Amino acid sequence: MNNFPIEQIKFDANGLAPAILQDHFTGRVLMLAYMNRDSLEKTLATGHCWFYSRSRRELWEKGATSGHFQHVQEIRFDCDADAILVRVKSSGPACHTGKTSCFDALEGESQTAASTFFEMIDYLTRLLHERNVNRPEGSYSTKLFQAGTRQIAKKLGEEGVEVALAAVAENEERLAEECADLIYNLLMLLESRGLSVNQIGEVLRRRTQRRS
Repeated sequence: MNNFPIEQIKFDANGLAPAILQDHFTGRVLMLAYMNRDSLEKTLATGHCWFYSRSRRELWEKGATSGHFQHVQEIRFDCDADAILVRVKSSGPACHTGKTSCFDALEGESQTAASTFFEMIDYLTRLLHERNVNRPEGSYSTKLFQAGTRQIAKKLGEEGVEVALAAVAENEERLAEECADLIYNLLMLLESRGLSVNQIGEVLRRRTQRRS
């Protein structure tokens, strides 16, 4: 990011440009804030997001209070160079309400299946990391982590077989349950090896580009 052409950004009369945060893995829009040149420079220098508060008229560091830093993976700007897109890896919810995104459905509104799936993957990934670090007693995940990567890999293989069998011999509900077991154990294996889902997504992105 050291080579980001900051001089090309067209800040408005108040020296600001809207900045959209997007999850690097899911593509989900997380929040909208504003940057001036100083906050953009600090973002580039630190690797996590800084913005400019129009109400307080000062820079602010995203995550300074909550601990939910948004780690920059890539920064782009639009065709007019007057809006900024920041692709991030989140260490926690982007919204001050505790929701993953500031654009999450309001209370009582339904969310799309895709949104729910990615939220669950994100939640489960964080939960398994916490289990791996703290190893709370009585947790099934703790028992698997203590058994080691070899045992987790064995369990994943067993779940793969269960999915295949359910696909040809069970109803849709049972297949969905077996797929959930498979995904859980896959995330367990990734955590045990220190591999992130973003790394898997990057491999898929490269393969898609080669085959398109």
